[in-house]
Amino acid sequence: MANNDEIQDDSPFRVHSRREIVSLLTSMMERNQLLSLLIKGGSESIITSILDIDDDDDSVVIDAAPSTMLNESILQSNRIGFEAVYNNIRITFNVDKAHKCLFQERPALKIAIPNSLVRLQRREYFRIATPIAKPLRCTFRVTREDGSFTTIVTLLNNISAGGVGITDEKKLLDTSLGRIYEDCSLEMTDNTVVTVKLQIRDCKEVKLTSGKTVNRFGCEFVDIPRAVLAAIQRFITKLEREQNAKASGMM
Repeated sequence: MANNDEIQDDSPFRVHSRREIVSLLTSMMERNQLLSLLIKGGSESIITSILDIDDDDDSVVIDAAPSTMLNESILQSNRIGFEAVYNNIRITFNVDKAHKCLFQERPALKIAIPNSLVRLQRREYFRIATPIAKPLRCTFRVTREDGSFTTIVTLLNNISAGGVGITDEKKLLDTSLGRIYEDCSLEMTDNTVVTVKLQIRDCKEVKLTSGKTVNRFGCEFVDIPRAVLAAIQRFITKLEREQNAKASGMM
């Protein structure tokens, strides 16, 4: 499961041209393209859009979050991610900070024009955050050294057709990169559960605002059956529709 941080600076997917970046963001603005804004390692997200771009001021103005609490979380973040699918191409970029501003007399957020962005044409790289209000779980069935089994329950933060992002609040999962877990259950909405094989691709210890530390993992699907992949893709499409409906005021 590739993310913006995993794409090297010299990758053909990464765009450094200032003119090209500004042109792409401007085109997205003109078409009212919706973007996912992600903070706290992707565990929290909102749907936003680009309101204005000022190349001379090195700034991009975006819609503010719908709640004061979410806006404060964004303003306090030192790393903010953005993701969108534009013309069937996945666009991702990161910025360090956001600042309050007004646009046409209403609250908005201002960020710097990103130094680079990533364009990926493979649809499976698009990652979408799962609902915060109704947390979903990813449960690992792990074999102990004595041959017995134990289960480790984690929170599902985001999902793509390539893998998942999870949070291990109790820090029970082995953090060894490359380890494969053969028996993992993914919860999806509508009480659907699918069984997958996951490989640990990334692990970071994250300190929450409460002071508690948790482990966040990026996991890749291994040998995923077509029927399971199809179910996951339907789930992703459903989440996209729900988030777009909320952003447009239809939900």
